[in-house]
Amino acid sequence: MAQRLITVFGGSGFLGRYVVRRLAERGDRVRVAVRRPNLGLFLKPMGDVGQIELRAANVLYTESIENAVAGADAVVNLVGVLSEFRRQRFGAIHAAGARRIAEASADAGARTLTHVSAIGADPQAASKYARSKGEGELAVKDAFPAATIFRPSLLIGPEDDFFNRFARLSKLSPALPIVGGKTRFQPVCVDDVAAAIVQAVDGGKNVAGKTFELGGPEIWTLRQLLEIMMSYTGVKRPIIDLPPVLAAIPAALTGWLPNPPITLDQIRMLRRDNVVGEGAAGFEKLGLTPSPIQVVLPTYLARYHAKGRPPQPRSGV
Repeated sequence: MAQRLITVFGGSGFLGRYVVRRLAERGDRVRVAVRRPNLGLFLKPMGDVGQIELRAANVLYTESIENAVAGADAVVNLVGVLSEFRRQRFGAIHAAGARRIAEASADAGARTLTHVSAIGADPQAASKYARSKGEGELAVKDAFPAATIFRPSLLIGPEDDFFNRFARLSKLSPALPIVGGKTRFQPVCVDDVAAAIVQAVDGGKNVAGKTFELGGPEIWTLRQLLEIMMSYTGVKRPIIDLPPVLAAIPAALTGWLPNPPITLDQIRMLRRDNVVGEGAAGFEKLGLTPSPIQVVLPTYLARYHAKGRPPQPRSGV
């Protein structure tokens, strides 16, 4: 049987590398569509010679998208930004860009489209991020009704920007300042989400046109997550929960940076829990079991340990 061609937009990102690896391992040809192909060269060894192709594409430009999906059996859209910088605006990427990919995929005759959104996506949301994600979902459904949409909670794994960022900060700062310490999250292993995406690529009535919310097996507050992190790193720091009004000051001052520590929009998002909604379809509907964070965190937080040795796993806080 001929290899299928799967186009993955954003395949060089945190989630993308796991999706590409899983697709390559099962024998698919993978076309990784990214703005800067040279930054995705590390993906090549994940497959056989010629199995993984890097293709320049930008979701702001229709022609580059059409070129990337030409001949693809399936398309996966993982493109997203956590903060706005220059031309990388929420609406342009999450809504207009998602529509372009969905329309081009339909026109190219792709059998399936898998679109990654986020828990909290809502066209009426207070935050621009969540609002643009909700608008993107509507655009995708309009252009490609059979698309599968995934809404993951906080993604964690060796390259994540959550535990790694706070672990680095704890090494440098006498305290850990946060906003929304009581906000609840349902952290999910990045490779578990990749497994769900790869399953959706195959299509079928159990995924076509459906939306899934993906969270790990346990719910934790932001403060609890940082306490768990420090139990693995052995670096103890007081956690200071800043009032949103006070946190807005540094957010306003650094919001123009390409990767700011926190933005005003993120402060708005922290007013809502980031957990799987009641009655929402999740991993169980896909026949998958997500890993608890106690299994995932020791695999990469050991490098931050105060005594330079791997911490012993623990059951909780």
